[in-house]
Amino acid sequence: MNDERDQYVGQAVAYEDVLRTRQLVAELNTGWHDEAEVRDYLRQITGKAVADTVRVFTPIYINYGAGVQFGADCFLNFGCTLLAIGGITIGDGVFVGPHCVLATEYHPEEPAHRHDLLTKPIVIERGAWLGANVTVLAGVTIGHDAIVAAGSVVTKDVAPGAVVGGTPAKLIRMISQDADGGNPILKGDAPR
Repeated sequence: MNDERDQYVGQAVAYEDVLRTRQLVAELNTGWHDEAEVRDYLRQITGKAVADTVRVFTPIYINYGAGVQFGADCFLNFGCTLLAIGGITIGDGVFVGPHCVLATEYHPEEPAHRHDLLTKPIVIERGAWLGANVTVLAGVTIGHDAIVAAGSVVTKDVAPGAVVGGTPAKLIRMISQDADGGNPILKGDAPR
Protein backbone atom coordinates (compact mmCIF):
# COMPACT_ATOMS: atom_id res chain seq x y z
CA MET A 1 0.00 0.00 0.00
CA ASN A 2 1.27 3.48 -0.85
CA ASP A 3 2.32 5.69 2.02
CA GLU A 4 0.89 9.25 1.95
CA ARG A 5 4.51 10.38 1.48
CA ASP A 6 4.58 8.68 -1.93
CA GLN A 7 1.65 10.83 -3.05
CA TYR A 8 3.10 14.16 -1.92
CA VAL A 9 4.04 16.38 -4.85
CA GLY A 10 6.80 18.31 -3.07
CA GLN A 11 9.17 15.39 -2.56
CA ALA A 12 12.20 17.71 -2.21
CA VAL A 13 10.70 19.40 0.84
CA ALA A 14 10.88 17.48 4.08
CA TYR A 15 7.45 15.90 4.36
CA GLU A 16 7.56 16.06 8.15
CA ASP A 17 7.97 19.87 7.97
CA VAL A 18 4.86 20.17 5.83
CA LEU A 19 2.86 17.96 8.21
CA ARG A 20 4.13 19.94 11.22
CA THR A 21 3.14 23.23 9.56
CA ARG A 22 -0.31 21.92 8.69
CA GLN A 23 -0.86 20.74 12.27
CA LEU A 24 0.23 24.06 13.81
CA VAL A 25 -1.83 26.08 11.31
CA ALA A 26 -4.89 23.95 12.10
CA GLU A 27 -4.38 24.62 15.84
CA LEU A 28 -3.89 28.34 15.20
CA ASN A 29 -7.10 28.54 13.18
CA THR A 30 -9.16 26.72 15.80
CA GLY A 31 -10.63 28.78 18.59
CA TRP A 32 -9.74 32.24 19.86
CA HIS A 33 -6.12 33.39 20.25
CA ASP A 34 -5.02 36.87 21.26
CA GLU A 35 -2.37 38.66 19.17
CA ALA A 36 0.52 37.46 21.36
CA GLU A 37 -0.64 33.84 21.04
CA VAL A 38 -0.95 34.22 17.25
CA ARG A 39 2.65 35.49 17.09
CA ASP A 40 3.80 32.56 19.25
CA TYR A 41 2.17 30.17 16.78
CA LEU A 42 3.83 32.03 13.88
CA ARG A 43 7.22 31.61 15.59
CA GLN A 44 6.58 27.87 15.91
CA ILE A 45 5.28 27.60 12.34
CA THR A 46 8.20 29.48 10.75
CA GLY A 47 10.95 28.52 13.17
CA LYS A 48 12.03 32.18 13.01
CA ALA A 49 11.81 35.34 15.05
CA VAL A 50 8.51 37.21 14.62
CA ALA A 51 8.44 40.79 15.89
CA ASP A 52 5.89 41.74 18.54
CA THR A 53 4.52 44.30 16.04
CA VAL A 54 3.38 41.64 13.53
CA ARG A 55 -0.41 41.28 13.32
CA VAL A 56 -2.20 38.41 11.60
CA PHE A 57 -5.96 37.88 11.64
CA THR A 58 -6.90 34.22 11.47
CA PRO A 59 -7.65 32.10 9.65
CA ILE A 60 -4.38 31.97 7.75
CA TYR A 61 -3.25 29.06 5.58
CA ILE A 62 0.43 28.13 5.24
CA ASN A 63 1.76 24.92 3.73
CA TYR A 64 5.46 25.26 4.64
CA GLY A 65 6.30 27.49 7.59
CA ALA A 66 10.07 27.44 7.15
CA GLY A 67 9.56 29.26 3.84
CA VAL A 68 7.92 32.35 5.39
CA GLN A 69 9.60 35.46 6.82
CA PHE A 70 7.45 38.18 8.47
CA GLY A 71 8.87 41.71 8.72
CA ALA A 72 8.22 44.06 11.64
CA ASP A 73 4.93 45.99 11.64
CA CYS A 74 3.38 43.88 8.88
CA PHE A 75 -0.32 43.04 8.90
CA LEU A 76 -2.15 40.16 7.20
CA ASN A 77 -5.94 40.26 7.19
CA PHE A 78 -8.36 37.31 7.36
CA GLY A 79 -8.10 34.31 5.07
CA CYS A 80 -4.66 34.70 3.48
CA THR A 81 -2.98 31.68 1.85
CA LEU A 82 0.81 31.35 1.73
CA LEU A 83 2.06 28.51 -0.49
CA ALA A 84 5.63 28.97 0.66
CA ILE A 85 7.85 26.10 -0.47
CA GLY A 86 9.68 28.56 -2.76
CA GLY A 87 10.08 31.14 0.01
CA ILE A 88 7.98 34.20 0.90
CA THR A 89 9.45 37.37 2.38
CA ILE A 90 6.95 39.90 3.75
CA GLY A 91 8.81 43.13 4.47
CA ASP A 92 8.48 45.64 7.27
CA GLY A 93 5.23 47.59 7.32
CA VAL A 94 3.54 45.53 4.59
CA PHE A 95 -0.29 45.40 4.52
CA VAL A 96 -1.91 42.28 3.04
CA GLY A 97 -5.68 42.50 2.53
CA PRO A 98 -8.17 39.73 3.20
CA HIS A 99 -8.13 36.55 1.12
CA CYS A 100 -4.83 37.20 -0.64
CA VAL A 101 -2.89 34.28 -2.12
CA LEU A 102 0.91 34.23 -2.34
CA ALA A 103 1.79 31.16 -4.45
CA THR A 104 5.48 30.34 -4.87
CA GLU A 105 4.62 26.98 -6.39
CA TYR A 106 3.55 26.05 -9.89
CA HIS A 107 3.56 23.11 -12.31
CA PRO A 108 4.96 22.65 -15.84
CA GLU A 109 2.54 22.90 -18.76
CA GLU A 110 3.61 19.57 -20.28
CA PRO A 111 1.12 16.88 -19.23
CA ALA A 112 3.88 14.30 -18.68
CA HIS A 113 5.53 16.60 -16.11
CA ARG A 114 2.49 18.33 -14.63
CA HIS A 115 2.92 16.57 -11.29
CA ASP A 116 6.39 18.06 -10.92
CA LEU A 117 6.53 20.94 -8.48
CA LEU A 118 8.47 24.07 -9.45
CA THR A 119 9.05 27.04 -7.17
CA LYS A 120 10.27 30.63 -7.27
CA PRO A 121 10.37 33.02 -4.30
CA ILE A 122 7.99 35.92 -3.67
CA VAL A 123 9.24 39.13 -2.06
CA ILE A 124 6.92 41.87 -0.79
CA GLU A 125 9.16 44.82 0.04
CA ARG A 126 8.69 47.27 2.92
CA GLY A 127 5.58 49.40 3.00
CA ALA A 128 3.79 47.65 0.12
CA TRP A 129 0.02 47.20 0.29
CA LEU A 130 -1.94 44.36 -1.30
CA GLY A 131 -5.69 44.98 -1.50
CA ALA A 132 -8.31 42.30 -0.88
CA ASN A 133 -8.24 39.12 -2.98
CA VAL A 134 -4.88 39.78 -4.63
CA THR A 135 -2.99 36.80 -6.05
CA VAL A 136 0.80 37.03 -6.36
CA LEU A 137 2.41 34.32 -8.47
CA ALA A 138 5.80 32.63 -8.17
CA GLY A 139 8.92 34.69 -8.80
CA VAL A 140 7.31 38.11 -8.26
CA THR A 141 8.80 40.98 -6.26
CA ILE A 142 6.46 43.76 -5.15
CA GLY A 143 8.62 46.87 -4.74
CA HIS A 144 8.68 49.00 -1.61
CA ASP A 145 5.66 51.27 -1.05
CA ALA A 146 3.81 49.81 -4.07
CA ILE A 147 0.03 49.32 -4.03
CA VAL A 148 -1.74 46.39 -5.69
CA ALA A 149 -5.45 47.00 -6.31
CA ALA A 150 -8.03 44.57 -4.93
CA GLY A 151 -8.72 41.54 -7.09
CA SER A 152 -5.49 41.78 -9.09
CA VAL A 153 -3.35 38.90 -10.29
CA VAL A 154 0.33 39.83 -10.19
CA THR A 155 2.41 37.86 -12.70
CA LYS A 156 5.43 40.20 -13.02
CA ASP A 157 7.52 42.36 -10.72
CA VAL A 158 5.98 45.63 -9.49
CA ALA A 159 8.24 48.69 -9.34
CA PRO A 160 8.72 50.53 -6.05
CA GLY A 161 6.04 53.18 -5.59
CA ALA A 162 3.82 51.83 -8.37
CA VAL A 163 0.05 51.47 -8.20
CA VAL A 164 -0.99 48.42 -10.24
CA GLY A 165 -4.26 46.61 -10.85
CA GLY A 166 -6.06 44.13 -13.06
CA THR A 167 -5.57 40.64 -14.38
CA PRO A 168 -2.76 40.51 -15.14
CA ALA A 169 -1.77 43.53 -13.02
CA LYS A 170 -0.64 46.57 -15.03
CA LEU A 171 0.68 49.98 -14.05
CA ILE A 172 -2.04 52.51 -13.19
CA ARG A 173 0.17 55.31 -11.88
CA MET A 174 3.19 56.06 -9.71
CA ILE A 175 3.25 57.43 -6.16
CA SER A 176 5.52 60.41 -5.43
CA GLN A 177 6.30 62.61 -2.43
CA ASP A 178 4.74 66.06 -2.16
CA ALA A 179 6.94 69.16 -2.51
CA ASP A 180 7.84 69.06 1.21
CA GLY A 181 8.91 65.40 0.95
CA GLY A 182 6.12 64.46 3.32
CA ASN A 183 2.82 62.94 2.38
CA PRO A 184 2.75 60.69 -0.68
CA ILE A 185 0.59 61.95 -3.52
CA LEU A 186 -0.66 60.07 -6.56
CA LYS A 187 0.56 61.02 -10.01
CA GLY A 188 -2.18 61.01 -12.61
CA ASP A 189 -5.92 61.13 -12.07
CA ALA A 190 -7.24 61.11 -8.55
CA PRO A 191 -9.19 57.97 -7.62
CA ARG A 192 -12.92 58.24 -8.35
